[in-house]
Amino acid sequence: MVETNDRRLPVGIQSFEEIRREGYLYVDKTDIIWQLANRGKKYNYLSRPRRFGKSVLVDTIEAYFLGKKELFEGLKIMDLETEWVKRPVIRLDMSRAGAEPKTLRSYLDLTFDRLEEEYGITPKPTAQLADRFDAIIQTACKQTGQQVAILIDEYDSPLQHSWKTPEHEACTNVYREVFAILKADDKYEKFVFITGITKFTQISLFSVLNNLSNISFDPEYAAICGITKEEVLRDFKPEISKLAAKNDWTFDEAVAQLTAYYDGYHFSYENMVDVFNPFSLINALSDFRLKNYWASSGATSLLPKFVDDIEIRMKDFENCPIDSDTLETSDVTGGGAELFLYQSGYLTIKGYMEGIYLLGIPNNEVRRALYKIVLPVLTLKTEAQVISTQNMLLYSLKLGNLPEAMKCLKALISDVPYSNKKLASMDMEERYRLILSTIFNAIGCRVEVEKMIATGRIDMVVETINIVYVLELKLSNNGGVDAAAEQIKAKQYAEPFQADKRKVIALAIELDELGKGLIDWKAI
Repeated sequence: MVETNDRRLPVGIQSFEEIRREGYLYVDKTDIIWQLANRGKKYNYLSRPRRFGKSVLVDTIEAYFLGKKELFEGLKIMDLETEWVKRPVIRLDMSRAGAEPKTLRSYLDLTFDRLEEEYGITPKPTAQLADRFDAIIQTACKQTGQQVAILIDEYDSPLQHSWKTPEHEACTNVYREVFAILKADDKYEKFVFITGITKFTQISLFSVLNNLSNISFDPEYAAICGITKEEVLRDFKPEISKLAAKNDWTFDEAVAQLTAYYDGYHFSYENMVDVFNPFSLINALSDFRLKNYWASSGATSLLPKFVDDIEIRMKDFENCPIDSDTLETSDVTGGGAELFLYQSGYLTIKGYMEGIYLLGIPNNEVRRALYKIVLPVLTLKTEAQVISTQNMLLYSLKLGNLPEAMKCLKALISDVPYSNKKLASMDMEERYRLILSTIFNAIGCRVEVEKMIATGRIDMVVETINIVYVLELKLSNNGGVDAAAEQIKAKQYAEPFQADKRKVIALAIELDELGKGLIDWKAI
């Protein structure tokens, strides 16, 4: 076993064996895994967002059931496990099964071929996939004298990707046909563990395996995937110190930045331990920079299938109640946008009260990713147009170059409130606030709309890493830039921010009442 003192981070590596043999840093979850395998229920389902470490978890469970004791030396499980029984393991990775019934059947056929060869099974030419799966489970148990562990990773991948296509029903039929055998073969099975993102309750595994226990909300498994704040501070001090040095931060400032950008996930209201997105955290510590790793890895591709009109609903998701039955048990196809957004990692649990969960966006990375998605739709511009203007806007705001920043804003909001029909239900100032807050969120600023202070209500506060902008918006027919400037002065809008070590700039902005965009501006 290679020691982990060379501080190699497992970027993109999902193999537990490779992590351990090659000396990559491993965040020890083996005590929780042992409890799940030995003290939990036989049939288990765990939902977590994509890129959250589910595959590494499944790989670790597989290594445990295969009795690979040498991989676990020095880990917490060594204080718990005494027997190290080698068991047969059947593992399926459904992310490799495509989104059509023919690719799904082909993947299962090839996997069963390999397992049949391993156990010396010759299936009849007429044998169906379910028959072959049944024979594999029973033979593996009888040959080894040990019950079988069955691990199904990313079970919902074909169902997600086929949803709202003609292929979906045929895919679900394959699931009903093949996986019904899991319940029938109960006596041959030691442990069944299924992971996924979204929950298709009525169609697939959940309809045929009604004894499946959903552990996704159980407090004891809240941190089984992802990395907790405690684990970050325990296992990654050298990497955090390097990140701090690279960006001219103190150690505590680096932790605060990582926390704001990648932390904030909660998976059980009974155990509200903060969980970092492990994919983003590991990449950020490896690259010594903060950026949006999760969304750029393809996390947003399924949003349009499950969420309608997201561009005008964003504010609804910042503070979103949902009843516990819907969140914990509902089918994703009928549970509403909030359920999909929670299961896929865009929302997380912020609180709980008497059967009602309060959901919200977990961190800056997710917030920025969501707003970047909706901005082209909201501004009625191409993604290419938006991106180049966004970049210049952020650059200008950080420099305090107000003429260039206002030029960018003017380009982004020209004619939008007037021409975007989806905004018709809002008054004109509300339309502008929505578009402007979306723009600032998309470039990674911290944004607060209609912020209450002792003297009144500020239209918008926009924070960059070095400057705080206080914005007052006025339509041309409501006094315009002069009225906005006067209000900033009279109500001392900039005053509450003077204690901030950053520069404070108050901006009066005039907007056209007919929706023609930004007319004028003035710094106070």
